[in-house]
Amino acid sequence: MQQQHDDDTNKVTRPEEEELQSARASVETLAANLDNLNQRKADVLNNLEQLRERINKEGDVTNSGVQKLLPLLKSVKDLESEESVLQSDYDVKRTELEAEVCNLEEKISAGMDSEVLCKDLDCLLSESLERLNAAKKELAARLRAVMSVKRKLGEVPTQSELIQYECGFSDLNAHIQEKHRQTRKYYATYNTLLEIKELMLKETSLLNSISSQFQDAITTTDGRTKLIDSMEGIVKGSQQKLQKIEAGLQQEQKGFDALKKRYAAVMAEQRHCYSLLKAFQEECAKNERLRGQTSVENATATSSIAETFKHQCITIDS
Repeated sequence: MQQQHDDDTNKVTRPEEEELQSARASVETLAANLDNLNQRKADVLNNLEQLRERINKEGDVTNSGVQKLLPLLKSVKDLESEESVLQSDYDVKRTELEAEVCNLEEKISAGMDSEVLCKDLDCLLSESLERLNAAKKELAARLRAVMSVKRKLGEVPTQSELIQYECGFSDLNAHIQEKHRQTRKYYATYNTLLEIKELMLKETSLLNSISSQFQDAITTTDGRTKLIDSMEGIVKGSQQKLQKIEAGLQQEQKGFDALKKRYAAVMAEQRHCYSLLKAFQEECAKNERLRGQTSVENATATSSIAETFKHQCITIDS
């Protein structure tokens, strides 16, 4: 009798051990999948951080280029105004030199002493050379300043380059949005797998509890009581989890119903707009037909009036 009881016990526990091994294998698979998802999540976060750094760097480069461009443009305007002032000064000096040349020509034509004339010419020549050298130095300094400003202006990005930067920023923004969508998807998958893992762990705990307490439950009354209490606790936990899931499902269903109503309202509005557009097109076509008929009738009436007037004129002449 005792041997038959042991055989029945082995028959009951053997399937439970197989289920326990299957549950453990499932838990190990889920743990591996969870580690893989954690690694993918870390990679996605690193990519997002790199993209943010690139955006910040390119934005800083653009802002710094604009800040550099403003003082350079101001310098160009100042140089242009100075150039106009120098040009006016050069015109005045040229006029003075032309007047001096005319004066010398008059002196030569009047027969002035050659020695006095040579001294005057030497003085004028030395003064002219000094002014010429000073003007050359000033011109060289101005040219260096202008070339420096031109080089700085060449370093500032042009309109086409700014357009390329803007296109690059747009592409980068689209790429970031796509990465953000993928990250949200990965997080949702991660949370789902985490809930599945919790359920599998609870199932494994239940099977372990049944396996450990089954012998006592069969042999003693206290063991049966403990097993029943344990099962009731597990059932309560499962019911709470089920209620939580049902509440979330109801919330999602409410959101879905609201979106469905909005979609139906939008589709009704779209159909109404289509009907109004069709009626408007029909009225436009009708208006065109009426205008064509009116123009034909006016032409006919005009021709008939002209014929009548012509006939009356012929009658009067005769």
